[in-house]
Amino acid sequence: MTDSHASDGAASARMPPILRYTPLLVMASIVLVPMLVTVLGGFKTLGELRVNPFGLPAHWEWQNYWNILSGARYWQLLMNSLIIATLTVVLTLAVSAMAAFVFVQVRFIGSEFLLNYILLGLMFPAATAILPLFIKIRDLGLLDTYWGVVLPQVAFGLATSILLFRNYFKQLPGELYEAALIDGCGYFRFFRHVTLPLSRPILATVGVIVFVGSWNAYLLPLVVFNRDKLYTWPLGIMAYQGEYSTDWNLVLAFIALTILPAVVIFFSAQKHIVAGLTSGSVKG
Repeated sequence: MTDSHASDGAASARMPPILRYTPLLVMASIVLVPMLVTVLGGFKTLGELRVNPFGLPAHWEWQNYWNILSGARYWQLLMNSLIIATLTVVLTLAVSAMAAFVFVQVRFIGSEFLLNYILLGLMFPAATAILPLFIKIRDLGLLDTYWGVVLPQVAFGLATSILLFRNYFKQLPGELYEAALIDGCGYFRFFRHVTLPLSRPILATVGVIVFVGSWNAYLLPLVVFNRDKLYTWPLGIMAYQGEYSTDWNLVLAFIALTILPAVVIFFSAQKHIVAGLTSGSVKG
């Protein structure tokens, strides 16, 4: 196994830089070019956007962004999305981390069956159960409430989150728990004072994945919310586009401002995300 990794590393070192970086540049362009076009489009007039959609603005129209930032609608949508995404992240991290810890550290009858049953959720996105979800949310009186969106998002995000946490917890040294057990440390204290402090990378990874998924959710908020005061940013863009259907420069400026928080959070946690996703990948 070691010789195989060494030979792969040597082959990678002999590969010309152009062959190593070209695929990365192509993938980066696929992601960054649409974002750059969106941001720059918000600085243009409608006429310039039609004749020059990809180039730099001839005259920077800062007023497009200022009109959105000075209005109450943008901040209301931002607040709604932040509340829902934050609640979803906190609940998902708490429940999935504790569940994954139990599956790794506690041995009980039926644990493998229960884990496989939970992981079946990977095969069923929320869209496949939107009608039963709506009926249950209505019966619980959660329509037009944040919890009507938060709780289903947590439920459908548990499978992925538990899987990621479980794989990470399995890489932690078993001697840590044995030493803690000798010192009289129980499961809960070991989880709180040892496991969680060592799990910052996977906490950041799962947190960002859940946050971005909640931030971009469209179908579930569309079904749950009837009042525009509760709209999240995807619903707000739909309403804004309907109101300014011909002013695409304003729509692009609005989109650029609404995706900015998710981009900032991703880059601020990028180091931990990479560490969390690659932990244990070269073991063996």
